[in-house]
Amino acid sequence: MIEIEYIVKDSNGNERLRTADKKVADAYDRVLENAERLAQLLRADQVLPSLPDADLEELTLYLARNAQNVERVLKGKAPEREAVDADPSPANRANNVAPIKAAG
Repeated sequence: MIEIEYIVKDSNGNERLRTADKKVADAYDRVLENAERLAQLLRADQVLPSLPDADLEELTLYLARNAQNVERVLKGKAPEREAVDADPSPANRANNVAPIKAAG
């Protein structure tokens, strides 16, 4: 029996995911790459300069995982909550984020 396993590592060589599903591995690799780009942007522009690296990583991974909803919000539309809440896995950290209350 032949079994193929995909291992996704971050840019530091740390293993982040093991899976037999190539699509899942590719999708997670894209999330990691996008999160790294976001972190570089935020650090280069001195946004939240005192934010610890672990918190920056959690923030950028959340933004990368929820890119479609972030894009919707930037276009002035409401996020699709069902899409975020549908995945209860530890990879989806939507439950750790408090909703923004409307002003007024």
